[in-house]
Amino acid sequence: MTELLIKLFIKDKENVENGSVREKYGTFSSIVGITVNALLAAIKMLAGILSGSLAILADGINNLSDAGSSGVTFISFKIASKPADRDHPFGHARIEYIASLIVSFLILNVGFDLLVDSVSKIFGFSETSPLNVKTITIVILSVSILMKLWLALFYTKISKKIGSSVIKAAAADSLSDSISTTAVLASSIIVWITDIVIIDSIVGLGVSVLILIAGAKILLENKNLILGEAPVESTVKAIEDIVNEYPEIVGIHDMLVHNYGPGHYIASFHAEVNGEDDIFELHDTIDNIEKRISHELNIQCTIHLDPIVVNDETINALKEIALEGIKKIDERISMHDFRAVIGTTHTNLIFDIVLPFESKLSPEEAKCKIEKAIQEIKEDTFCVITVDRG
Repeated sequence: MTELLIKLFIKDKENVENGSVREKYGTFSSIVGITVNALLAAIKMLAGILSGSLAILADGINNLSDAGSSGVTFISFKIASKPADRDHPFGHARIEYIASLIVSFLILNVGFDLLVDSVSKIFGFSETSPLNVKTITIVILSVSILMKLWLALFYTKISKKIGSSVIKAAAADSLSDSISTTAVLASSIIVWITDIVIIDSIVGLGVSVLILIAGAKILLENKNLILGEAPVESTVKAIEDIVNEYPEIVGIHDMLVHNYGPGHYIASFHAEVNGEDDIFELHDTIDNIEKRISHELNIQCTIHLDPIVVNDETINALKEIALEGIKKIDERISMHDFRAVIGTTHTNLIFDIVLPFESKLSPEEAKCKIEKAIQEIKEDTFCVITVDRG
């Protein structure tokens, strides 16, 4: 069904790297979401009013908010597809993350309202009306579950195809809705058979918790995307795999990957090279690596050239001493940009370390402990250490 709809409405369906094709996927999924959710909201709210069920009515209102969320998604894809301009040189793709936050707030609002209503009826703060559950109510809820499950699968397929966080959020919400509607269906059947009305409010409470959890998960995921997070391991490995094909590069460090929205990444890192090699040839190598990363990974990359001493036995021996001292403090700490200034009375070791966020040491503590450990191996050394966070 999903593939058939994609074939009917999207012509160049495989070229998802193209901004206009991606926009078509996003717009198409939004229109499907608005249509399905609006239809479900109408029939559920009608069923809720006719039966007097708080849980069914709340489930219908939840679908109405989902239709609104799909509208937000529709607008976000239209904005995200706009090209870069003077005020937004990196494009507008991050609007998707903001749209996901709006979706999460809408979901949380619905969940909170349902929670308040359910608790009020359970504890007698508001009146509980008798329910009039009919066969048509059961049929409507059953069809609704199937439609929501299909919508969740539809959103999941589209989100994986174009890498969209806002559509992924819609998929999670649809799955949560199908679970909550299943609970509403079960409670309606029980009320229908036993006439125990309080069950409707208890299930409404459970549904509200599920809705709140779904909204909170979406909020947390997109909060990290907006604040900035470490690059995913697969992205780092893909960059490293390209760099490792060039023997001129001795090592890399200080990698940063900035996310400006789906498909819009900018990366930078330092590449260590033999300081004795030809600078023009090294520059040519760096250019080639940048072009390959751009072409193969769709990441705009800037590489800083770091010349280091490679073939000096004395420098290499001092570097090994520094590494030995560092590993005594914490195996997870790595070192880069090593230099040594050898004097008549002492030697200065100058280097950077990457201190993991998981380490309990502060940067100052790490520097002091590492220098002490190195001096235990070689007394006439002093350290000039710069601390980076991993």
